[in-house]
Amino acid sequence: MTEASPGRLSEEQLVDWLRLIRSENVGPRTFRQLINRFGGAGAALDALPSLAARSLRGRVIRIATREEALREIEAARVLGVRFATTGDPDYPSLLREIADAPPLIAMRGVSWTAQRDGVAIVGSRNASAAGLAFAERLARSLALENYVIVSGLARGIDAVAHRATLETGTIAVLAGGHARPYPAEHARLVEEIAERGLIVSEMPIEWEPRGRDFPRRNRIISGLSRATIVVEAARRSGSLITARFANEQGREVFAVPGSPLDPRAEGVNDLIRQGATLCARPEDVISVLAENAGTPPRKNLFDDGSLEGQDTLIDELDLFAGLDGAAFEERAAPKRFSPPSPPADCVADLEGRPRGDESPQRDAHEVVLSLLGPAPIAIDDLIRVAGLTAREVQGVLVELDIEGRVQRHGASSVSLAINYKL
Repeated sequence: MTEASPGRLSEEQLVDWLRLIRSENVGPRTFRQLINRFGGAGAALDALPSLAARSLRGRVIRIATREEALREIEAARVLGVRFATTGDPDYPSLLREIADAPPLIAMRGVSWTAQRDGVAIVGSRNASAAGLAFAERLARSLALENYVIVSGLARGIDAVAHRATLETGTIAVLAGGHARPYPAEHARLVEEIAERGLIVSEMPIEWEPRGRDFPRRNRIISGLSRATIVVEAARRSGSLITARFANEQGREVFAVPGSPLDPRAEGVNDLIRQGATLCARPEDVISVLAENAGTPPRKNLFDDGSLEGQDTLIDELDLFAGLDGAAFEERAAPKRFSPPSPPADCVADLEGRPRGDESPQRDAHEVVLSLLGPAPIAIDDLIRVAGLTAREVQGVLVELDIEGRVQRHGASSVSLAINYKL
């Protein structure tokens, strides 16, 4: 085995760290607790069985084997993935600051990308054309200010934000492992991001994402970012969970206002009412970040008691509580919450049903209709985000005109007719 360079693990230490973090009921806080108590992962692994048996009244927990750790290391090597710990120089500095930072992350791409100030752009998978066009404009403008755009690789707003900043570098956070990027049709996008940006995951390399893994991923998206911007989000959207994490982490939260007639805007409009900063143009974000650089958060959103009494998102043991008076270390903004059931669009995705504007099974009529909303969108922008030819889009608009489902505006813009519900 090779020796570790400053701040990095040796191969033997990496095996122990992987075994410990992949063991049953060991999460970021439990991992930190064990390392602080025993001084290293190897010693913690030796002590874990008896500690867990006492905490769980005799029940034995499963500890990851050496063979499993070695297989994961080899799978990572084949994919060009490397592991970074919180003490590693390549570990994202902003992510290191959050209370439940992953002790070990797997990264693929350009490592130094993670040291730039990040801004998260998140939103609806089934976004409107207006939302997609604004997210693209926002991402490009922030990239010109040297911010790296962070998102979750989902369909809709996430994908547009990533694609708009491929040349300048973007960070995609996976809900599963590097060998199982989700959704599958973004495999090409993953390769493009890795060329100049970064792909990050805390999950095992071969992990297939489950519904509950997406909210867990969201804390990393916000943790990598100085600010989180929600472009479109219905109520009970996963994007609102990202905003809540950002607030807990002391980061800025922005929301792009939407039409009160569009259900895809209900969540973001609620955020604004709760105190999120309104974002109507890129300068709204740029100016606030410049003014508040290095200062503590100005306000606490969602401070309505709605998160109290709920459990942590990650299943893990507090191995020392009740044994010697020690318990999990609580840091700033200690509230944690267990999100509601996965959003409907997440569940539909995981069940394999097509959703979003990128699904190949959808015909032109369905694509165009799904992209329209009460807010007018230029037909040229509609053509671009739909990924259809101008002739196809114009043909669909004529059909929708005849049906009374669209409204024409000046400057070659269209919107969904006010009396037509999404």
